[in-house]
Amino acid sequence: MHAVDLASEPGGRPTSEKRRAILYGEAMRNVAQTLEVHTHRRGLLEITAEVRSWVGAQKVTTGLLTLFCRHTSASLLIQENAAREVRSDLEAFFETIAPEDPARYDHDDEGPDDMPAHLRTALTSVQLSIPVIEGRLALGTWQGIFVFEHRRAAHSRQVDVVVVGV
Repeated sequence: MHAVDLASEPGGRPTSEKRRAILYGEAMRNVAQTLEVHTHRRGLLEITAEVRSWVGAQKVTTGLLTLFCRHTSASLLIQENAAREVRSDLEAFFETIAPEDPARYDHDDEGPDDMPAHLRTALTSVQLSIPVIEGRLALGTWQGIFVFEHRRAAHSRQVDVVVVGV
C-alpha cells in the first residue's frame, strides 16, 4: 500500500491524528533546541561537530534536521570543511561584493559593518535542511555546517536546531 492510500482510507483518520509515521510504523519525534554559538570575528565558524552530537543524542534514525539562524547579520552555510583556503576565498569574495564602505550605504545604525553584514546575509541563507539517514547527518565527505559571521566583532549567535523523524 502506498503512503497516499493509508492517508485516504475510507473512514480513516488523517495521518497527523494517528500520531504514527506512515512508512515506518513508529511514533514520530519532534525535538528542538537553541544552540549558542560564540563567534570570534567576521568569517566562517564550523559547527558540524556540535550539530552531529546533538542529532546523535536525539536517537532519530530517519528524519530531517532544520537549522535556523536568528540573526540578520549572520548566516548558515554548508561548505567544504577540508581546505581552509575555501573559507578564506569565500570570505574575500564577500568582502568584494559587499565591502565595508561608509560612503556606499545609508544604513549604519550599528556601525560601518552593519549594512554590509545585512547584504551578505541576504545573499546567503539563515536556514538549512539536512536529511538524517541511519541516525547520521547526510552530509557529503567534505561538507561541513558553518555559521558565517558577517560583523567584525565577536557575537553570541543563536541557531535553532529541530529534528523530526523516527
